[in-house]
Amino acid sequence: MNRKLVLILSLLYVAFMAFLFFHYRSDGESFKSTVAIGGMVCGAVPLLISLFTRLQFNLPIVISYLLFLVGSQYFGSILGWYGLGWWDTFMHFLSGAILAFSGIALYERLVHREAEVEISPWIIFLFTLSFAAFGGVLWEIYEFSSDQFFNTTLQGGGNDDTMIDLISDTGGGLIIAVLAGLRTKIKIKKKHEYPQLT
Repeated sequence: MNRKLVLILSLLYVAFMAFLFFHYRSDGESFKSTVAIGGMVCGAVPLLISLFTRLQFNLPIVISYLLFLVGSQYFGSILGWYGLGWWDTFMHFLSGAILAFSGIALYERLVHREAEVEISPWIIFLFTLSFAAFGGVLWEIYEFSSDQFFNTTLQGGGNDDTMIDLISDTGGGLIIAVLAGLRTKIKIKKKHEYPQLT
């Protein structure tokens, strides 16, 4: 059921962005039509993961990801909300949190369940935080490369913009990383106090 919902939601977003692409293309708005192409590619990611890999992310993560795309691509770039100033920072904060949740989901699928209670909460904390921060770094590399090679203005604020974005990504990831570490600590405590229940 979750897999079907992922497919439907991804297809809906891709279809929405395809509609926007043709709409803005016919109006001669090249920037917005380019954003719509990016939207189609990004919206297809959960679809491709679901169809071609064994990784199955939780439905809340997929929904959060698609809502983030709506906020960043449609509201932010197409409707111009990034001009508000704070919207970009807010989106990066959310992306850090979503990346952290994705890191946790990935970790839970790669590590054997019996090993979870034997791993230090600090490792979980560091992995989750690093996953979120590294995602933010990759995005900033993409923005820098696009500006250098294609004369875009993704890093409109220069170094200040980059650092604020990275701090926001890390802040969102930090909150989730702390919660993940605490959850692991509680699991370990229960394992040692009530071994018969695990």
